[in-house]
Amino acid sequence: MRLVVKVTPGASRDAVVGWLGEAVKVAVREPAERGRANAAVERVISAALGIPAASVRIAAGGTSPRKVVVVDGLETGEVHRRLGRP
Repeated sequence: MRLVVKVTPGASRDAVVGWLGEAVKVAVREPAERGRANAAVERVISAALGIPAASVRIAAGGTSPRKVVVVDGLETGEVHRRLGRP
């Protein structure tokens, strides 16, 4: 499934912050340089979903704060449930 993510790099903690419309907001401590924040986003989302990190990858928006993340192995409803979608 594809998930739209709004990333805040350089945050004080790594966390799935909540939902902003159709996008999930993710804060990461890593700066937005040399892919460090992207790798952190993949780790944070996989941990929040309880799946292996290899099952989460950024598919679009590598240099943008708004990204498309592909999650393998879970249906859309299950991803939304695990990420606390209202």
